[in-house]
Amino acid sequence: MTIVQNKKATHDYSIEERYEAGVALEGWEVKSIRANHVQLNEAYVVVRSGELYLLNSHISPLPTTSTHIKAEPTRTRKLLLHAAEIRKLIGKVERAGYSLVPLNMHYNKGRIKLEVGLAKGKRQFEKRASEADKDWKREQSRLLKNRGR
Repeated sequence: MTIVQNKKATHDYSIEERYEAGVALEGWEVKSIRANHVQLNEAYVVVRSGELYLLNSHISPLPTTSTHIKAEPTRTRKLLLHAAEIRKLIGKVERAGYSLVPLNMHYNKGRIKLEVGLAKGKRQFEKRASEADKDWKREQSRLLKNRGR
């Protein structure tokens, strides 16, 4: 079940591979995510000292959050993947010019997971072409629907 999606990612990047990563969260963050107070629009994934981190994702604290904890909405969160997957991703990001982009946050067996895409940036004309393809498919389905009447 999807919690939040990064729609801008599929527009700006062509996604080559997808990985499911766990996210190291604090208790108040889990409560906020379950209440749908999360945004991935400006978020991105970076590699630091052989580990992956999610930056700029915004999790708004609930007003009922504990008073003794200082909630930081855009803190850096560690992503949890198998070591072999991390090595593979680091190799592709450093050598082949790929980027790591958060695609969506969802539940898997009651746990909050982040889908990370190995992506290459689209150029402006590629964005226009993919937008035209989407429009044409939408128009095609509309014509077929009306034809059946």
